[in-house]
Amino acid sequence: MPLRQRLPNTLPISAVAAGGVTTLVGVTSSAAIVFQAARAVGARPAEISSWILALGIGIGVTSIALSLRYRAPVVMAWSTPGAALLATSAHGTPLPEAVGAFLITSALTVLVGVTGWFERAVNLIPPSIASALLAGILLQFGIDVFTAMRTQPWLVLAMLVSYLLCKRLLPRYAVLIALAVGTLLTALRGSFHLDTVRLAVAAPVFTWPSWSLHTTISLAIPLFVITMTSQNLPGVVTLRAHGYRTPVSPILSWSGLTNLVLAPLGCFGINLAAITAALCMGPDAHEDPAQRYRAGIVSGVCYLVLGLFGATLGSLIAAFPLALITAIAGIGLLDTIGGSLATATAEPATRNAALIAFLVTASGVSVLGIASVFWGLIAGIGAHLLLGRPTNPSDTPRKGEHQTTQYFR
Repeated sequence: MPLRQRLPNTLPISAVAAGGVTTLVGVTSSAAIVFQAARAVGARPAEISSWILALGIGIGVTSIALSLRYRAPVVMAWSTPGAALLATSAHGTPLPEAVGAFLITSALTVLVGVTGWFERAVNLIPPSIASALLAGILLQFGIDVFTAMRTQPWLVLAMLVSYLLCKRLLPRYAVLIALAVGTLLTALRGSFHLDTVRLAVAAPVFTWPSWSLHTTISLAIPLFVITMTSQNLPGVVTLRAHGYRTPVSPILSWSGLTNLVLAPLGCFGINLAAITAALCMGPDAHEDPAQRYRAGIVSGVCYLVLGLFGATLGSLIAAFPLALITAIAGIGLLDTIGGSLATATAEPATRNAALIAFLVTASGVSVLGIASVFWGLIAGIGAHLLLGRPTNPSDTPRKGEHQTTQYFR
């Protein structure tokens, strides 16, 4: 069979769209925070480009390798809460000490991956509460679709209507067509600022690390805790809520090892994606759950390209209107939000506990600098136990789940 006839089955357009939108949303929603984090520790423009290069390579390689290994959409991302921590708390920290903190955080990630502590804890989460946590994480993105109408009502409305029409006629391409409609309308209105975009290839800049007790306590350990609770935990919840039983410990081990290698170039933290990963796990990515790993591979390739041209990232982000990015993120997650809520409330016996987990997570409450998903998990499991339903989820996937059972050897 000719290659052009095999290619659509190998890499369907829906998977390309889902992977591309995943990277677009992930980068545009948080890249500015990464730039602020780099400046907070005294990084110069060349070093900031090196940060983007290292992050792009780390995320790209791990997303591609792990998605292929487990045949699941294992989508990686940089630690947005970690970048926020650096941007707000690392002012005055010398760049070498910051790199030393990145290495300590990476080593701790490898440790919890090798020992399996994190995975054993995650496996105790009931499926209904996992789905409730995911719905709570994503709820704001669905709301933001309509909030964006305050500034660009016709743009967002046209994207939403085109999505709904295509869900009926061409469901696999609904998100792609909504993005195309938004891009076309933005171009016709002259709202793109492509004249400011300058292509430049990023170059690695090595920073020799140094360590101090103060930086370890004030930066390395908080960065590890925030990344695990605010990124890796929601990332695992997202995988589980979509029926993927992918082993967590090897993912943590390999992401930590990759971070160890790239930390001197500015890779401050790579981890499982959660919100953006859901874009690769829904039916819009592929109608067959076993084939959605292809979207994760596409996302990884996009991150590799992004890293290569990291020096142009700031100007490229500025070229896209915020309303378009906000709308396509929320539209792409509508199916996932609805499915998560349906799963969370399907069983009357666990409905109240799941609802509490959902509400706490959706509230955005943060205590001790730890994100609401952690407190939603604590509240949901607490209610689950108080209601007399012990946490004992079966290792066997529920009906309709997709199971991945391959392990690193």
